[in-house]
Amino acid sequence: AFGVIADIQYADAEDGYDFSGCRRRYYRQSLRLLREAVESWAAEKPLLAFVLQLGDCIDGLNAQRGEAEGALAKVLAELGRLQVPVHHAWGNHEFYNFRRASLAHTGLNSRPCGAAAGLPAVDCQAYHFSPAARFRVVVLDAYDLSILGREPNSPRYRESLRLLREKNPNDNLNSPAGLEEPRFVEFNGGFSQAQLDWFNEILKFSDENQEKVVVMGHLPIHPDASDRVCLAWNYEDALSVIHSHQSVVCFLAGHMHDGGYCLDSHGVHHLTLEGVIETPPENNAFGTVYVYEDKMVLKGRGRISDRVMHF
Repeated sequence: AFGVIADIQYADAEDGYDFSGCRRRYYRQSLRLLREAVESWAAEKPLLAFVLQLGDCIDGLNAQRGEAEGALAKVLAELGRLQVPVHHAWGNHEFYNFRRASLAHTGLNSRPCGAAAGLPAVDCQAYHFSPAARFRVVVLDAYDLSILGREPNSPRYRESLRLLREKNPNDNLNSPAGLEEPRFVEFNGGFSQAQLDWFNEILKFSDENQEKVVVMGHLPIHPDASDRVCLAWNYEDALSVIHSHQSVVCFLAGHMHDGGYCLDSHGVHHLTLEGVIETPPENNAFGTVYVYEDKMVLKGRGRISDRVMHF
C-alpha cells in the first residue's frame, strides 16, 4: 500500500484566491491537512511502503514573501514524521520558489543517490524504483521542457520558449485566452525526447519481466482526466509511449485541483488527485492505494473518492 497527495501549496498566509479570483485557497490550513494525512498514514497496519507527493507542495506566494526555504522545511518536517520513503514530483510552484539546480539540493530531490547512470539527463528529475516483486513506479519530470526553473541561457530553456511562443501569441504566456491548444501556457511543461526515450526503455524492461507499472508526474497526460488547460504540453507523446507497452496500469497526476479520472482505450487508469490547497479546513484530500495482483483499490479521504482500478 502507498499514500497519495497533491497540491498542498502551503504558505504561512491568509486565505486567498486562484488566478481567476473565483476559487478559495486555504494556504495556512493546508499544512494542518497534510498533518492529518500523515497521522492517518502512520496508523496504517501494515506500514505503507511509500508515499507519492504529486507536486506543488508549497505555494508561489512564498517566493514573494522570502519564505520559500522556511515553508518547504515545514512541509518536509511533516512528511518526515513518516517512517517510509516519500517520492516527490516537481510542479510549477516548486519552480516559482527555487531554480531547478537549487531544488536538487533540497529534500524534494527524492531521486536515489548514484542513480545518474541510464537516466535521461543529470538535471531531469525522472527515475524509477521497484518497491515489490513485479511492481515498479516511474516518476516523470513534467517540467523537463519548461521555461520555469531553467537558466534562461540554457538550451532546454530556449527550446521550451520557442515551443511556447509558437503555440501562444499572448503577451501573458500564462493566459490560455483564444488558444487552439490552451495547454500551451507557462505554468505547464512537457517531456523532452531524451526522457521519453528513457521511459520507453524502462517500460520495455517491465514488459519483459511481466511487471505492473504505476507512473506519476505533476501534469495529467489524458484529456479525459483533466481540463484542456492543465495537460502536459506533449501529453500525446507520453501516452504513445505508454500505449506501446503492456506494463502500465495507472498514471497519477495533480495540478488540476478539481481532480479527474478516466480509464483510457488501452485499459490504463488516469487518476488526477484533488488538490489540498482548495480543500476547506473541515475536509481533506489524500488517499491510500492498496495494490493486489489484479487491481488497485484507492481509499480516498475527504474530497477524494474511493475507487477500484482493475488491470
